[in-house]
Amino acid sequence: MIVGIDLGTTNSLISCFRNGKVEIIPNRLGKLLTPSVVSIDNEGVVYVGQTAKEREILFPFDTARNFKRSMGTEKEFTLNKQTFKAEELSSFVLKSLKEDAEDYLQETIEEAIISVPAYFNDMQRKATKKAGELAGFTVKRIINEPTAAALSYGMDQKGESLKYLVFDLGGGTFDISILELNDMIMEVHAIAGDNYIGGENFTNVLAHLFLDKNGIDFDNLDLPTRNKLMKAAENWKCEFTKKDEVHMSFVMHGTVYETTIHQDEYEKECAPLLKKMKKPIEKSLKDSKLTLQDIDEIVLVGGATRMPIVRRFVKSLFGREAKTLIDPDKSIVIGAGLQCGIKSRDKEIKEIILTDVCPYTLGTEVISNNGIFDEDGHYLPIIERNTVIPVSKTTKVCTAHDNQKQITIKVLQGESRLAYNNLLLGEVSVSVPVGPKGKEVIEVTYTYDVNSLLEVEVHVLSTGAKEHLIIQNDTNRMSEEELAYRMEQLKQYKQSPRDEEANKLILLRGERLYEESSSYTRKEIDEAMMRFERVLASNDLQAIEREREKLKSLLDDLEQEEDDVFASSGLLS
Repeated sequence: MIVGIDLGTTNSLISCFRNGKVEIIPNRLGKLLTPSVVSIDNEGVVYVGQTAKEREILFPFDTARNFKRSMGTEKEFTLNKQTFKAEELSSFVLKSLKEDAEDYLQETIEEAIISVPAYFNDMQRKATKKAGELAGFTVKRIINEPTAAALSYGMDQKGESLKYLVFDLGGGTFDISILELNDMIMEVHAIAGDNYIGGENFTNVLAHLFLDKNGIDFDNLDLPTRNKLMKAAENWKCEFTKKDEVHMSFVMHGTVYETTIHQDEYEKECAPLLKKMKKPIEKSLKDSKLTLQDIDEIVLVGGATRMPIVRRFVKSLFGREAKTLIDPDKSIVIGAGLQCGIKSRDKEIKEIILTDVCPYTLGTEVISNNGIFDEDGHYLPIIERNTVIPVSKTTKVCTAHDNQKQITIKVLQGESRLAYNNLLLGEVSVSVPVGPKGKEVIEVTYTYDVNSLLEVEVHVLSTGAKEHLIIQNDTNRMSEEELAYRMEQLKQYKQSPRDEEANKLILLRGERLYEESSSYTRKEIDEAMMRFERVLASNDLQAIEREREKLKSLLDDLEQEEDDVFASSGLLS
């Protein structure tokens, strides 16, 4: 069986298509959303998801989050004195999802379709595929998140012709896609976005606003305090979905800091973010040659679209309400699951045809005359962004110097007029007969398909000589030997046993509340945790479950009491 995965900045989900429908697979804790957080302890045990998120409060230097934003870069994360790249941390999340799916489906899972932000470039897509390989998957396709989301909405519109604008604001990325569903053909017209705008940015704004009102410099906070503040800010942000004014309280080094912030004030502080979000919308409409009036449905995708600030922004921009019939957190993984059905030619949905577009312009470096002299380093687009794929396009170039013996085609991706500002994907060279500049003409053909595979052919017209270069999601990746070696290295980090996850989580939660509590409450927590630990040692599963529920009930009550105390004292709304 093939599975569909939404590998998110904040949360990740996994699904499959069986019995004529998409099933979202629960994780080992029975939840559909697995936080994209990884933590490693002193013994090399890897914790993923809610357990890692809870562990972050206690061990901030051994825990990583938001690493999706660093996919395809050289940035490294240090966890317990060991360094990892973003794709390696992502592989831990994917491996955890894989184990959950295999337990749920009772079969070995080897193939996956993984979603990525539509505006991920080639390197980021390669890194995502590599993460899948490190987790033990064969990645059958990388699908754009908004395309997956539109697919999940479009399945209910059989027989209709509709144009969608998908507004996808996740935890760390922002995408706009314009798609059309016509007679069961889902066609992408244009995509645009910003890989550095997401819900986390709105959380940061709120955290800094709170600090500014209390005269505190964020840079002076240590990492544990920052993490606790960001967790509190996330909760405050969620409060704004229920009320227009939120009273905020935060304890720092024994001192209680508090303030009240109105939704309007928060929205004003978020104005620069909202302004940046207009540009991809304008760009996608321009590229698709459509107007707002041509759009039939505006679809909100991603958990951050729950924010009233974002909803008001969308309504004021488009002059109408957006569509949210499907949970914004689940629409992408549902679409990925539907893509699994399409890929496996399931009889229930085999009639759907899904087309996509090239997210960035593909071109090469050339020399151009600036009116006075020849100037190198200019960009020649060959396949323009938002061209429907698969596509093949040919252009002609010629020798730029006298007695030139060779032409090198630099394969570039990006939108800048200057070659060096674009992403270099590879190079291919071909020999040419010596002669005056401009004499030898070379045909350059770029062919790009739905699996992000780019084939480059260079043809010397005078000699018939040809050279090929294939650039795909696994080009420039580790060799098979390097991949196998790194997989062996990562195996030393054992995943926390899935059948122990609930126990680990409740113990970490107890430890956190113990650290945050007063002396009387600490004694109560300590005694309850010791009872639970004694039962754990007995290996009596039924007794363990009963005692775990007792401990959970106690911790729930203690947290509720704390909230009630703050509320009655005016420290929390």
